[in-house]
Parts: sequence; structure tokens; C-alpha cells
Amino acid sequence: MTTTPQPTSIPLGERVAGALMGAFVGDALGLGPHWYYDLDALRRDYGPWISDYTEPRPGRYHAGLRAGQSSQAGWLLELTLRSLAGRGAYDEADFCQRIDDEFFPLIDGTPLSGPGGYTSQSMRESWRARVVQGRPWGESGGYADNTEAAERVLAIAVRNALQPGKLARDVCANTALTQIDPTVMAMTVAYASVLGLLVQGHALDEAVSGKLMALVREGQLPFHTVTTASESAVTADSEKPRRDAGQFASPDALLMPSNIARAARDPDLQFEPAWKICLLYGLPCAVYHQFPAAYYLAARFGSDFETAVLTAVNGGGQNQARAILTGALCGAIGGLQAIPRRWIEGLERGTERLQLARKIADDMQAVAQ
Repeated sequence: MTTTPQPTSIPLGERVAGALMGAFVGDALGLGPHWYYDLDALRRDYGPWISDYTEPRPGRYHAGLRAGQSSQAGWLLELTLRSLAGRGAYDEADFCQRIDDEFFPLIDGTPLSGPGGYTSQSMRESWRARVVQGRPWGESGGYADNTEAAERVLAIAVRNALQPGKLARDVCANTALTQIDPTVMAMTVAYASVLGLLVQGHALDEAVSGKLMALVREGQLPFHTVTTASESAVTADSEKPRRDAGQFASPDALLMPSNIARAARDPDLQFEPAWKICLLYGLPCAVYHQFPAAYYLAARFGSDFETAVLTAVNGGGQNQARAILTGALCGAIGGLQAIPRRWIEGLERGTERLQLARKIADDMQAVAQ
């Protein structure tokens, strides 16, 4: 069921394209200055403010790639999009076959290998389970706490934005292929659900968590809640064992976005320069650092895609993931028109990726009709 969005003049197709292309652009903007935990070194190498695509320095992550190219996250996001566009929906067998045939032969289980010059811990663990140990999909996930799955399942979230229940099921299933930690899965599904609401046209504001919790009570999002619709008493059935697959123990990941949105708009809590919010939430790769920062930047800057994503990049640390996640949120809020044209034109395979995004939008609109 689709929840009722706020009135918006941005068509669905433009929000879809904005979210997907926003993620690709965020990935490419983070390519050069990726993983600088020494912020003084970041400023020495790239100046006081990064404002465009840059090349990685020799000896750094992704060295040898050019400005505007993608990391492995962008490569895998495109693979996921091609699967969605080719099958018209999420097809796990098709996705897994593409990983087996197109991706795993290009990596060797070491960090500095494969498309984009670096392979994440979770993908290395899944490669080892599949290729080295011969285990089936479904027994391939590990406990890495990064945002690797979120960086690709955001495409599934966009495709299923009009069907929150299907969004949650497909995102949960795809995440579990590489990451099975329940907290990682819960936070990934929560992020995907927020993104789905933004694609529908809802705002990232103090009300968004209430909308998510309403979907929980309708049985569409797989989170546990012990309260009634009126948030009052615990019912007799509330503490019975939950038997639904993917049932997460706590709804906290759904409550986080509204709290952060409120903080982002509170004049007593303004961080200047805004990139310092990245220091507050933390520079490392884990989901509990990355998702809060992305929510904050998207809530604070909204459709100002350029400021939001460049702030994510200039915050240092795992800035590439932060920029991907922020780019998808702000692209959904402002639509494709919010992304500077120079970044679409300067993005490697930008035209082909935009065509894929348009195909996803067409498929969504055909189902909606």
C-alpha cells in the first residue's frame, strides 16, 4: 500500500532518476578523497573544499582511476539496476547469477582488487563463501557492519517505493546475501524504507518516523512493536514469539530519522561548518556512523543536492558511502533537476545509467497504473 505523500510538483519519474543518479554521483565524488581519516592530509591533498570530481592520489584507494569514474559500490549499483531493469522487478536468482558470472570472477578475495580498485569486507567474505568454500547463496552472508549492502539495495528500494511491504522483503533478502548481522539488516531496511517514502514524495522531517511506524502496525515493515496503534498499552499477544522471517526486535532504526531531522532543523543545534556533523556521528564505515550522518545532511539541506553531497565528501573518513547515501536521499527529495548537470555529464556511463533509471521509473509507473 502506498502512503499519502505531501503535495509535490516533482513527478515520480524525476524522483526515481534523482535518487539513483544521486547515488552514482555521490560515489564518483567520493572516489578521489576516499578514506582520509587525517582531515589535515585531506585538505593538503585536495584544498580547503572539494567541489567536483577528483582523481585518487598515487598510493591511495582507487589509485589509477580517473575523475568521474565509479568505485566498486557504483559498479555493483549498476549491476543491481541492470538486473531490475532486465527482469522488471527484483529477481534474486538473476541478481545472484550476475554476481557469480560478472563480478566474482573479477575479484580474488583481497581488498585492493576488482572493479573500482577496492573490494569491501562483506563482498570478500561472500566471495570466499561462494568461490572458495562452494557454499550456496543463502549461506554466503557475513557479519561486516558496513553499508555495502545499502549502497546497492537502494536501487531495490527505489524500484519498490510504491510498495513498502515488498520493498522491505526484497531489501531484507538481498542484504542477507552478504550481511546477516540483525542490526545491520534493520538499519539497512530502515534506510531503504525512508528512501522509499522520499521517492513517493514525503518529506524527511519530524513526521517521517510516525509514517514508518504506521507501516509497521499495518504489517508492511518487519519491525517489532509492543504498543498499540495509540501507543498506549501492551496487548496480550505482544510478547508472543515472532515467527515472521526478518522480524527485527526493535523499531529504533525507524525512530532515528525523525529525531535527526528535528535536530537538523533546530537553530540551537546548527553545526558550522556543516561538515563537522561527520565528526560528531563518526568517520568510520559502520552503519551506525553512516546512516545518521546521511539523514542529517539530507534533512538539513533537502533539495540542495550540491551542498549536501559536497558536505558529505568534505567530512572525510568513509565519505564515499556517506555521499552515496546522502545523494540518494537528496536526489529523491529534489528530483533529477536538483543534481548539477555537469556531474551527470562528467559521470562515467552517465547516459547509460540515466537510461536505466528511466527504465526503472517506467516500470514503476506501469505497475501503478
